[in-house]
Amino acid sequence: MEAMNSALDARIESQKLPAGARAISRAWSVAQAVLALVGLVVVIAAVHPATREMVLAQAALALNATEPPGANFATGSIEPTADSPGGREQRAVAEMLAKRYRVAQEAVGGFVATAYRAGRETAVDPLLILAVISVESRFNPVAESSFGAKGLMQIIPKFHKDKLVEHGGDDALLDPEVNIQVGAQVLREYIRRFGGTESALQAYAGAFEEPNAMYAKQVLLERTRLEQAVNRLRRAG
Repeated sequence: MEAMNSALDARIESQKLPAGARAISRAWSVAQAVLALVGLVVVIAAVHPATREMVLAQAALALNATEPPGANFATGSIEPTADSPGGREQRAVAEMLAKRYRVAQEAVGGFVATAYRAGRETAVDPLLILAVISVESRFNPVAESSFGAKGLMQIIPKFHKDKLVEHGGDDALLDPEVNIQVGAQVLREYIRRFGGTESALQAYAGAFEEPNAMYAKQVLLERTRLEQAVNRLRRAG
């Protein structure tokens, strides 16, 4: 009981520390746990060689559990297997975008996977979704404009309140998965309303008065580049 009370007192006291001190305290606790776990693995592996693989596997799971949530912006790995046509296509697109925009391929792979899922759910071309992201934010998930546009697809919250209610409000747009889902919904809505991709893109940008539909042309050019990468993969296959 005394040990439990001491632990509780320590937890309460830790809540009184400044944020930086709490972070250091948490990091020290994790480090102690990891060192203890490694020591245990070494001892058990030496005494019971037959169980070494099982112990190491359990240790790996425990170490992965120490990674803090939200450590990166990836929104899920590419879903199809690497050997499937869908998986190869998404990987080719992710590789091309990572090189073009100098973004980590792991993060872009998550965005690509989410764009393909959102495309299936909304019947919007995923390459068009990714082309909009390319033009709007260059794959910066926390981009914000002076007009209040947020996230990967630079969505202005006040124009799409109805789509944000289920996600918890405006700040959810800085979640890449939510941003891509909502952006795909907006594109689907505009394509249906205006009857064509070019007009829908101009509406998306709020640029109906723009001469020669330059915004739409820029997005469609990016989409063409992505399509070319996919076609090269298909010809190679």
